[in-house]
Amino acid sequence: MPESEPWEYTLYIPNDPRAVTVARRTLRLILTMHGLIRLVDTAELLAAELVSNAVRHTKGPAALRVRWAAGVLRIGAWDADPAPPEPPGELELLGEGEEGRGLALVQACADLWGWQPLARHGNRGKFVWCELGAA
Repeated sequence: MPESEPWEYTLYIPNDPRAVTVARRTLRLILTMHGLIRLVDTAELLAAELVSNAVRHTKGPAALRVRWAAGVLRIGAWDADPAPPEPPGELELLGEGEEGRGLALVQACADLWGWQPLARHGNRGKFVWCELGAA
């Protein structure tokens, strides 16, 4: 399948910390199979942050969505909490602490990121996404 063909995968995940590792390994496999190995490390880091936020800060199920189109990889996590994500702090000021680093890391590593309200199967929620260009 040529790299230019668009594709999309969605992985539905339970509210379980182990889901973060499952999501990372699944994403690595998807990107490797599609010949996008150069994006794997950064994409894995971004997906882990988004999924871990979804699992840590909400009570319900979540989903990881990965889409490739027009030379751009979009990684997003849906969760059942409609509240907006906490705005990212300054990465340098956050130090080594675990809390609050997720979206700052996403902002620092992704070309673009954002969020939108999104209902799925009758559950209100939100979709937090980021993009990586192929270059």
